[in-house]
Order: sequence, then structure tokens, then C-alpha cells
Amino acid sequence: MQSRKGFLKESMLAEAGCLAETETVAKKASAEKSAAVDNPLVYTMRPMKAELSRELTVAIVGAGGRGNAYQHYGRKYRGTMKVVAVVDTNQYRLDKMANAWKIPAERRFHDYRELLAASANGKLADILVVTLPDHLHCDATIKGMELGYDVLVEKPMAQSAKECLAMLAKQKETGRIVGVCHVLRYAAYFEAIKSAVDRGLIGEIMSIQHSELVEKIHTSNSYVRGNWRNSKIATPMVISKCCHDLDLINWFIGTRCTHASAEGELRYFCAKNRPNGAPARCTDGCPFEKDCIYSALKIYVKRRSWTDPLDLPPKATDEQVTKILAASPYSRCVFACDNDQPEQYAAALRFENGVSVAFSYEGLSPVGQRRTRIIGTKGMIEGDGIGFRLTELATGKSRDWSMKIQDVPGYEQQGHGGGDLRLMRDFLMAVDKRDPSLLTSSLEASVESHLIGFACEESRLTGKKVKIHG
Repeated sequence: MQSRKGFLKESMLAEAGCLAETETVAKKASAEKSAAVDNPLVYTMRPMKAELSRELTVAIVGAGGRGNAYQHYGRKYRGTMKVVAVVDTNQYRLDKMANAWKIPAERRFHDYRELLAASANGKLADILVVTLPDHLHCDATIKGMELGYDVLVEKPMAQSAKECLAMLAKQKETGRIVGVCHVLRYAAYFEAIKSAVDRGLIGEIMSIQHSELVEKIHTSNSYVRGNWRNSKIATPMVISKCCHDLDLINWFIGTRCTHASAEGELRYFCAKNRPNGAPARCTDGCPFEKDCIYSALKIYVKRRSWTDPLDLPPKATDEQVTKILAASPYSRCVFACDNDQPEQYAAALRFENGVSVAFSYEGLSPVGQRRTRIIGTKGMIEGDGIGFRLTELATGKSRDWSMKIQDVPGYEQQGHGGGDLRLMRDFLMAVDKRDPSLLTSSLEASVESHLIGFACEESRLTGKKVKIHG
């Protein structure tokens, strides 16, 4: 007989708005059935393991955080994918991933161009997973397609609208399966909103208000000190961070954006706010370190947070971490970096079907969160990135969707609300079946969010409203 604790957990998952690939579905408890009938926001989550005709081979081009996130799928679901080649300029990262997959020396590369050259007489794998620095995405993806690879490329796709369109043209020319890592499309929360919109539960969309709050240390780590600090060496913040948001907006609406206008500026993380006497690096004995929110010693040494870019050895001591930190960009004073990304941004967008969108991001938030309000002719959706409420206009009746992804068996400790691995599942299936329709974030679909973002940045810099389509 089922325990009361197990029964309650299954009922809670059903009420949360998902039916997972577990005994919860198989048992079909009466309480779960009732919840699914009563709550129109319930939808069925597909099995996490890809159903493939064979194990697919993968070359990971960039063995950093994102490359590791995607290779994890093959370790979790054996027989679906096998990493057979790795590229990284960092020897530690290269060897760590290559050793885990027992990859021979001749398939370990320090430059993606070495891998491409080695593929001249035949590709080394079925798939390239491109997680290189932003400015290399376009070249690696286009040349990979030319050599016959199917490609999964990390966002942002490229550094300009021209490059994005060149990638799309090459994909159409070669017919390769190409996906973009817009992983939030695969997160259960956003899938549930999309499902509700597509089923007409709020009628026709009239307007959307969407904001992203970027947690302050995330901002300082990635967009002040880190790889995405400067729009000239990476991409503008509205692309590098917010193309996820622009992609979701475009996905919900389902038509193209015609015009964009935007404002935003760098006001805080700049030289004018550097205290007199503050050294160039936190590790140089800053007299203001004790009271500084952004002290590198506090963040990376004391708290041991955001340390992935430092490639710390196992069980590193505080002294070791401090030494590594001092030689890295991450010890720099946040008011003495070469960053140019604005901390706040506001954009107004107009779509072909008349939908208007107000989008914003804030880089000095105490929390990281996305907030969305979608107003339709029959109802309204309001969400906070974890759960959302749908309210009917005619009756005022509300329904809630909320779930803790870590409570769903098979989804524990997964990035982006389960989106990372669900993206890999769909991409592998699209490649195996030669069916790009199995992939939500195709290159063609993802180009639109980038065109919107580049138009927003042009508007921010020129003060003019920019036409995209129409």
C-alpha cells in the first residue's frame, strides 16, 4: 500500500503543473488525475532520455562551464552520446574532460582550427558542440557545417546581425541540423507558460512586460571583471545576457519584431566611483576591502563562489586561491576594469501582430530573477521565474503553476531548471531522426532574438528607433 508521504508527493507534483517521467505517471493515482483535470496548466513532461537508433559521437569545442554542462548528458544517460574529441586552450580543462572520456592524445586539441583541419579527410564525430568565446562562434559553426558536422552552438550565436544571417544562410545551404543553446525554452516553467499561451488560455496576446534582475555578484563577475565585460570583445549585454529573454518573448508571441528602441548606460562600475587610494586589484591590500560588496577576496576566497573561471585545484587552500586570483582578471577592482556594459537597460518592442513589449534588465539586484506579465484578450499570466498565475478576465478565477524542479525525479541539480539536459535530449533526437522540427531552438528560430538585440543596441547608441522587419 502506498505511504501517505509518497501519495502527497505525487499529488503535489501533479498540482504543480507537470506529470513527470516517473512512477507518478505510471501509477496514475486518483488524486493526480483529479488535479490534472481541474488544473488546465498541467502538461506532460517527456522522458529525459533520448530515444535514438544509435549512440551519437560528439566533439566538445570548449571544455569550460557550458561544455561540461552538455557533456554531462552522455554521462547521465549512457548509450545516447559519447564525447570522442575535445578542444580547449586551457590544458587543465582539456585534460580533465578528455581523461573522463578516455580520449586519446591525437583527439585532444588546443585550437578549434586544429580539430577542423584534422576533419579534412572525414569528420571526427557526428556533432560539434561549440562553447568557445563569443567571437569564435560564427567561424567554428560555419566551418563545421561545411565539413558535414551537425552543430550545437552556445548563445550568443555571433557578434553581429550580419554574422548571424551568414550562419543561417550556410545552414540552409548545407542542410545541417544546427541548434542554439537557448536553454530556457526547455525549462519546465517557460514551457508551461508557452503551453498555456498556445492553447489559447489567455486569448490573443496584447502586450508583454518582462524584466530580468541580474544578481549583483553575477554582474560583477561576468560583466565587469569577466569574459563578457566589454561589448567590443564579446557582445553587448542585451545580447550576451538577455538574448535568452528576447528569445522567450519572441517565442511566446510567435511573430517577428518590426521595431525596437532602447536606453541604458554604464553609471556605477566606472572610474568615477573608485575610492581614492583603492589599488587596481583587491589582492593588493585595499583599505576599503572590509566594507566592499564586490571584494574579490570575499567572493572567491572566503565564500568560494563563482570560482569556475579560476580552474582551482581540488582542495585548494586560501593561500593557493589568493595566488591564482591575483594573477587573474577576477581580482581587479570593479571600478578599474575595461568594462563598457550598462548596468540597466530598457527597451520597447513592436511585433508584426501588433503586440507591444516593455523589456528591462537591472544589473544591481540582490537576487537573480525573471519576471513576466503577459496580458491577453481572455486573461493574464504573471510569473516570477519559479511559478506563475493565470487569471481569467471573464470570471476573475485564477490558477497557479509552481514546482520545485529539484523535487522531480531525474531533474535533481540540473542547470536552468532542467533546460540544459532537455536541450541535449531534443538536439540528439533531431540529429538522429534528421528532423529539425524536434528542436525548438533551431538556428532559424534563434536568429530573431539576436536581430532584436542588435537593433536594441543600435537604438541605445544612436537614440533612434530601429526598424527590423516590416
